[in-house]
Amino acid sequence: MDTPSWITNWNYMGSRKNPKNMYQKIFIKTFGCQMNEYDSNRIFDSVKKIGFEKIDNCDDADCYLLNTCHIRDKAKEKVYHEIGRVKKIFRFKKKPLVIITGCVAQAENQEMLKREPYIDLIVGPQSYHKINDLITNYFKKKKKIEETNFDPISKFDYLSKIRNDSGKVSSFLTIQEGCDKFCHFCVVPYTRGPECSRPFNQVLDEAKYLVDNGAKEITLLGQNVNAYNNSGYRLSNLILEIEKLSGLERVRYTTSHPKDMTEDLIEVYMFTKKLMPLVHLPVQSGSDKILKLMNRKHSIKEYLETFDRLKKINSNIEFSSDFIIGYPGEQKQDFNDTLDLIKKVKFINSYSFIFSPRPGTIAADLELIDKKISMERLQEVQNLLFENQIAVNKSLENKTLNVLAENLSEDKTQIFGRSEYMTSVIFNGKKSDIGKIVSVKIKRSNRSTLFGEKIDNFNQKVA
Repeated sequence: MDTPSWITNWNYMGSRKNPKNMYQKIFIKTFGCQMNEYDSNRIFDSVKKIGFEKIDNCDDADCYLLNTCHIRDKAKEKVYHEIGRVKKIFRFKKKPLVIITGCVAQAENQEMLKREPYIDLIVGPQSYHKINDLITNYFKKKKKIEETNFDPISKFDYLSKIRNDSGKVSSFLTIQEGCDKFCHFCVVPYTRGPECSRPFNQVLDEAKYLVDNGAKEITLLGQNVNAYNNSGYRLSNLILEIEKLSGLERVRYTTSHPKDMTEDLIEVYMFTKKLMPLVHLPVQSGSDKILKLMNRKHSIKEYLETFDRLKKINSNIEFSSDFIIGYPGEQKQDFNDTLDLIKKVKFINSYSFIFSPRPGTIAADLELIDKKISMERLQEVQNLLFENQIAVNKSLENKTLNVLAENLSEDKTQIFGRSEYMTSVIFNGKKSDIGKIVSVKIKRSNRSTLFGEKIDNFNQKVA
């Protein structure tokens, strides 16, 4: 592969000499969590400095980048399946530069380069600050490269110098990466490294830039976001400081660990004006025995104490969670304990999955329980969770909600927004409503979405 002119016309000081028609087209496909979505946006913020423009159709790509996730089952095979699809698309065309990033890249690195020659670059989650140099060096040396060192501080410093141009009404902002908990089922400590928090002022600067460029809602992200701790500043300090930004309407954070729901974070709900009343707090199981086997480091008693304390502060606070069903060692009573917890807390939205072993984790070597039993239990859990979601949404019919309008609906005829509890809302607004909090009267609902009509309140100030 020859060195493209857009590489030879770019120098290491970051200036671009190539005219716009010489820009290269990059297609980015993202799997997994909100943090991966944030990372994909920041990767593009970086590579556009060396002449890339983002496209939505991979058929026209000069560079194909796949940002991967290792949380769900068969993540690695999904990567190879996707590469196979790209091969077919470019069978009779010039091969694009193929880059694999994310957690699968970190976990599999050299193995992927050996198994699939079509891949050119492997870049781990803590090495995105090196991606411009990696691309440049690849074309200069014609050598495949794998970069998976853990260097989050350099990454944070680098990305702080590049503007976050997501331009979205609801924007993500990573404040913490990595994990020190070492739950026996989880690969995050191995793919994202130890816990590392971004500098306090660096986060505030990016938040201000997002708001200045149209963000009305910011979701603070981290593998253990409530473990944020930088120079004595905690997540509670960040929330109270960020919500001072004029023009910002809503603040959220995810994903939390029950062990890190500290007193200061709980008490912030007494004072906050913009923190939304939905707490996503993954419990994984309702059984203390299973939690101990998982190495979760919290008990159901502690979880419920957090629940009760938050409810006393604000009875409108609701919870969502994650559940792993069929974890090795789970017996009928353990499963019933999970059902009892769901009935007690009444989670308004949750994610539930059958346990699937992740290579390299302690749980990967444990004996699986019968798949049929796991499937039956998952179905029972989901039925219970869905029943509650349907009931909650049904109870909102004929009520008026504050909805942050984010964009046009898929068919471009209505407006899509979200309630304070992150529930999707479709209503008959106008394009000019996007970026505003509007009053919507809910007319009907299903399990996941509310449908309503905008109410014009000319004299009412909406908080």
